[in-house]
Amino acid sequence: MRDDDRARPIPQGSDDDVYVVDTRRRPRASAPRSAPTGSRSAPTGALPRTPRRPAPAAAEPAGGYDEYGRPLPARGGDGGRGGRSARPVREPRPPRRRRPARRVALLLVLLLVGWVAVTAAAPWHAWTTVSREDTEPAGERPAAGDGHTYLLVGSDSREGLSAEQKKALGTGSAEGRRTDSIILVHVPSGSGKPALVSVPRDSYLPIPGRGSNKVNAAFAFGGPKLLVQTLEQATGLRIDGYVEIGFGGFANVVDSLGGVDICVPRDIKDAKAHLDVKKGCQTLDGPTALGYVRARYSDPKGDLGRAERQRQFLGAVMKEAATPGTVLVPWRWWSFTHAAASSVFVGEDTSLLDAYRILSTMRKVSSDEALSLVVPVSDLNATTRAGSSVLWDEQRAKELFGMLRDGTPLDAPPPGTDGTPSGR
Repeated sequence: MRDDDRARPIPQGSDDDVYVVDTRRRPRASAPRSAPTGSRSAPTGALPRTPRRPAPAAAEPAGGYDEYGRPLPARGGDGGRGGRSARPVREPRPPRRRRPARRVALLLVLLLVGWVAVTAAAPWHAWTTVSREDTEPAGERPAAGDGHTYLLVGSDSREGLSAEQKKALGTGSAEGRRTDSIILVHVPSGSGKPALVSVPRDSYLPIPGRGSNKVNAAFAFGGPKLLVQTLEQATGLRIDGYVEIGFGGFANVVDSLGGVDICVPRDIKDAKAHLDVKKGCQTLDGPTALGYVRARYSDPKGDLGRAERQRQFLGAVMKEAATPGTVLVPWRWWSFTHAAASSVFVGEDTSLLDAYRILSTMRKVSSDEALSLVVPVSDLNATTRAGSSVLWDEQRAKELFGMLRDGTPLDAPPPGTDGTPSGR
């Protein structure tokens, strides 16, 4: 609005003379201006205009004002002179924050993957190092029965032992391999507990092509093949796999575990086995453990007492091997699996799954999930052409092997399988 329009009357025709007063602040004039020529004088009664002090000049925005009086941004990239539109200036990105939690999580995942790989690879690699031999017997064999039956043999082989080790272990220097323990491992396909069934090594049995003799003579005459054939004919069970471990391997396995906890039922002192232990629960190292499972002449039960201690100790070994302290420590797990494989012989038709079934049954004995049995016997000291021998209780032995072959569940030891002679 121009200055001469600040206060003027509304055009003619209005009922009253009404004036519009501009209340916007303007620079104060030094003296009131006179009305321009030809304009109407202010009506009587109008307030005189008060001169105002001029406001300080404000910096004009480069882009001017919008219709509401708000400042507008400058146009163009040349300070508002109409140049080309400038690109918006990007604010600098803040530095990326390091995420230590993510790195820790990644490290944990890598460690877990590595642990799983070692845990799985150790038994597989150890299995590739075991010695194999043909253990399948010739001739007619029993038909396959329920589940699986394996032959586990502890031999007195000194292979791999130095002269110092032989002396420390008290094994002597005999050449070749002879059976020190013979155990049938039966794993049923259905219900019922698996079982370890010890066969006394002095059992007097028919040996194919050799007449009757002690069962360990079959191993001396024809090795694993003849031993398997002899036991198949005597039991009527088809043997599905064969595992043998020697003296040196047994001692190394125990030492790889840092010893094995065992509860000794009585004081045992046996010079031939280099054993002198007291009654009570204790940790046995490799040489002491070997003496514990070999001691025979100091046991009132003779060969049956030794077989009982062997089954007890095998269960304790596998219990220790299955503890987190062994499985979760990669180098200890690797040491155990490879020590076990160092002096092991397996049949050519024996698979890693077969070995797992055998080891699993041994472990279950220590927790009463498997049965620890012995072939029923009638005489522990019978006089035969082979000398003092063990005679089986033929009727009870036949019943036991029939139950295993037919898959009859074994939830408790059958009569006569505790090692007590029937007296028949």
